[in-house]
Amino acid sequence: MKTRTAKMKVKTGDTVVIIAGKDKGQKGRVIRVLPERRMVVLEGLSKDKDGKAVPLNAMTKHRKGRPGVQPGERIKLAAPLHVSKVMVIDKLTDQPSRIGKRVETDKSGAKTVVRVAKKTGNVLEN
Repeated sequence: MKTRTAKMKVKTGDTVVIIAGKDKGQKGRVIRVLPERRMVVLEGLSKDKDGKAVPLNAMTKHRKGRPGVQPGERIKLAAPLHVSKVMVIDKLTDQPSRIGKRVETDKSGAKTVVRVAKKTGNVLEN
């Protein structure tokens, strides 16, 4: 049996705010959407406990060194974040909002589906 991938209301390029977790309150831009896992990867920076800039929702990856060529190191990478932990920011009001869809018709009678911020009713760019 084939599994359906869930439709996600968050799209690549959206500006979002993290509403839960260690980076709560931080803003970032969605650079990758993983609909089969219902996750997003964010672009943006936060500070770690030492005051260094690290990616949002950072995880540490250990890279093995090659003797005489490259030393071993620990790299901070942006890890995927579940879509339920982010809210899209309405660009007109700069406030987080849930997302809905609305059907609009233009002068020629063609129907298009647009994404709408539920808090204000503003149409978001697709």
